[in-house]
Amino acid sequence: MMKFVPWQHIADWKCNGCGDCCKLYTVVLNFHEWLKIVKSYGVEQTVSGLNELYIKRRSDGTCAFLHHFSNVCACELQYAKPRACQIWPFKILTEPKFGFAREALYPLGKDNLFVYADSMCSGLRYGVPTWEFANNILKEFVEISIGIRQHQLKSTADFGLPVRSFCGNLSFPRYP
Repeated sequence: MMKFVPWQHIADWKCNGCGDCCKLYTVVLNFHEWLKIVKSYGVEQTVSGLNELYIKRRSDGTCAFLHHFSNVCACELQYAKPRACQIWPFKILTEPKFGFAREALYPLGKDNLFVYADSMCSGLRYGVPTWEFANNILKEFVEISIGIRQHQLKSTADFGLPVRSFCGNLSFPRYP
């Protein structure tokens, strides 16, 4: 069962490249995200449900765009990641859906947002939020969620190389 933790109980977050987010969850796409993936990778990399569009999953249940490199996983969609993938493990909401409103409160200008983290993420470190987490990392997740930021810097795995050169120069095999 998923448990969501208010952001003020999280000291820090860093993607460790475990790939669990790409193994445990199905990604729902909006039409623009679906179109972007279809244009670049083909319609066969997506699946349609009754009212929703999804990223295709392999027979082992993993996302079609997840790739394993020795001891880390990486996403082939670095510059075309759906928003749900970009902001995972965080949920940024306009209402305190998971309780603990005071601890989840994230003031943004005149608005109040409520931010929670999915406790399934092994990159979370619990405790009092560090300055870096509260003012840079979480801010980036919020900005991506509300659509004022496009590119990820701190809200994705850092393999020590620019993401474009790390993933952009690799030839990924296509899996059926």
